[in-house]
Amino acid sequence: MTMTTKPGAEPDYADLPALLNRMAGDEKHSPAAHSTLDVLWVLYDRVLAVNPHNTADPERDRFLLSKGHGPMAYYAVLAAKGFFDPDLLHGWGEFDSPLGFHPDRTLVPGVEIGSGSLGHGLPLALGTVLGLRARGHTHPRVVVLVGDAELEEGSNHEAIALAGRLGLGQLTTVVVDNSSSTHGWPGGIGERFAGEGWRQRTVDGRDHDALRKALTDTRTDRPLAVVAHVTERGVLA
Repeated sequence: MTMTTKPGAEPDYADLPALLNRMAGDEKHSPAAHSTLDVLWVLYDRVLAVNPHNTADPERDRFLLSKGHGPMAYYAVLAAKGFFDPDLLHGWGEFDSPLGFHPDRTLVPGVEIGSGSLGHGLPLALGTVLGLRARGHTHPRVVVLVGDAELEEGSNHEAIALAGRLGLGQLTTVVVDNSSSTHGWPGGIGERFAGEGWRQRTVDGRDHDALRKALTDTRTDRPLAVVAHVTERGVLA
């Protein structure tokens, strides 16, 4: 598949399938990658105040991918936005490639945490907000993306409760809900956050305008949870 954007122009959303097709070798996690694609694009294209030129700026927004298995969509979006050369995608997962099957913050420009072991991203995002506040940085947003099944890890619930009690308005959690959780949540995922004092929005995870509206509906005194419903696990759309 070829790129649709004119030579020299920044790739756009229509180019993401071509970028994804450059990566092979982790097909079992392709559904996980595809489930996050639209959320990632909207975040980097329309929401986050971060770009390849300000990755060391303490006032930048931070994005943490907790759902680190199957990072192909993450890599494709970072490449499209100029964080690294898209040609690196061809050799991803190879011995000498910086692009591993789990993202590594020491190797990949723009990556904030090493992830893949589920249940760590949300607590790390909470700690990042607290660290920023301790240093007087009260404006940068910290956005973490988790999966619905990942919420069954107990560490998430401690972080959800504490963030709500502290009123951490800089923190946003995006839950990509592809119906892969074992038990589900009484009243829905959004209510799990709302019960701890978070603002919550539930949207179609493929609707870019709805995602942008939900992701920018923030308040300074309450963290935000956005539940993005996508096609069920194992179905690519």
